[in-house]
Amino acid sequence: MIYPIVIYGSPVLRQKSENIAADYPDLKKLVDDMFATLTDAEGVGLAAPQIGKNIRLFIVDCTPWGEDNPELADYKKVFINAEIYERSADTGLFNEGCLSLPGLHENVRRPLKIRMRYVDENFVEHDEEFDGLPARVIQHEYDHIEGEVFTDRLSPLRRNLLKGKLLNLAKGRYRCSYKTK
Repeated sequence: MIYPIVIYGSPVLRQKSENIAADYPDLKKLVDDMFATLTDAEGVGLAAPQIGKNIRLFIVDCTPWGEDNPELADYKKVFINAEIYERSADTGLFNEGCLSLPGLHENVRRPLKIRMRYVDENFVEHDEEFDGLPARVIQHEYDHIEGEVFTDRLSPLRRNLLKGKLLNLAKGRYRCSYKTK
């Protein structure tokens, strides 16, 4: 099933998400459907709040960057109940977009490396360090389960300049090639 993507202005994008247990109903199907939705929307990450579910689940698929970065050719991961507990002092800018903010792209400064605990779709525990493009995508999706969007990381001046565009998104004035709600 392809889910419609929740667009900026929806309250679910501003709520801190809830942890889930291994017996969450139809978790495998939900994860499969999220990957299908992500592929359909041509994105590299998708968090459960973006499909209207207030749970701490997000997926990352860096395979579109695999041609230029062979180490990412098969990079697909599921993150459940994630907690970033360490961030590097070194930061970098990267031009980010978001399926929930169609048409909007901005340079966002984030730590270059992170360390986090999470469980995968089989509820196997992980404690890993991430860097490069995966760290960037993971942090972006992690923000979603924390009730934040990438524009929250911009300077107040830049956010003010985007106010009109954000208002248009919230009012349903946008165009994109994937299903939305």
